[in-house]
Amino acid sequence: MSPTVERTRVWRPDRPVSVGLVISILRRGGGDPTFQPDRGQGWWLGLPTPQGAATLRLVQRTDDGEVTASAWGPGADWALAQVPALLGAGDDETGFVALHPQVARAHRRYAAWHVPRSGLVLHALVPAVIEQKVTGQEAFGGYRALVHRFGSRAPGPGEARKLWVAPDAATWAAVPSWEWLRASVDGARSGTAVRAAKAAGRLEECASMTTADARARLRAIPGIGVWTSSEVAQRALGDADAVSFGDYHVAKNITWALLGEARDDDVLAELLEPYRGHRYRVQRLLELDGHFRPRRGPRMSPRTHLPTGRG
Repeated sequence: MSPTVERTRVWRPDRPVSVGLVISILRRGGGDPTFQPDRGQGWWLGLPTPQGAATLRLVQRTDDGEVTASAWGPGADWALAQVPALLGAGDDETGFVALHPQVARAHRRYAAWHVPRSGLVLHALVPAVIEQKVTGQEAFGGYRALVHRFGSRAPGPGEARKLWVAPDAATWAAVPSWEWLRASVDGARSGTAVRAAKAAGRLEECASMTTADARARLRAIPGIGVWTSSEVAQRALGDADAVSFGDYHVAKNITWALLGEARDDDVLAELLEPYRGHRYRVQRLLELDGHFRPRRGPRMSPRTHLPTGRG
């Protein structure tokens, strides 16, 4: 398909959906070259689909929630077919009960948020690996540099907008070690990313597996642990239970929000156990509602590593 040919579809969700809330988790920092908010006029994404690169534009009508999707490039049809899942159409809240007033309030306030499912495993995995054990500032900068160096301009109007598409699996697998280092990605993380890229065929199959089996397959790659597999499951697999254990901030933020004091992963696991099946739902709702513990002292410097459990 010519990259200049526009394909469109209109999706009418059967419940409130906020495009911006749902897809915000896909953005890797404010300078993510593959994600562009359009000043209230929609959102633009550059996507490396199984059929090739695609530019996807999502526009929502605020009066009835209708979403108009437009796409360009070889992956246009795939991207359009994925729109309902991407915007959380498959997210099932059955069994979810807000047991804390903070969670109940966030659930009411952000009822139009749902767990997304991009279906693009490597697309979610590589930046998650880059984010292991480093600050967001360093990780986002490294990912941005690698996309600019090895990615491609998004097709159709994406090119004029300077929108980018992240590298495909073969390109990620071929990035030289010194290019990773130039982007401040050390050998441990780049090695994991390259191993994942070389196993991309099997990893992309995770999108059609149960979440438990998918998480197990992801973690079979050396260097991918609980935290990284959760980051992928939250974005690519639509897993409402994929809480970010091992994160430097998440346990402290959630326990502070619900208990009034910052505690560790063990306390978080016990606290969220009654929400099993929806533990990530609780995490994300509290994040959207601004529940972050008060910061004391200076922020971490870019080269300060996070606890070793985050993998």
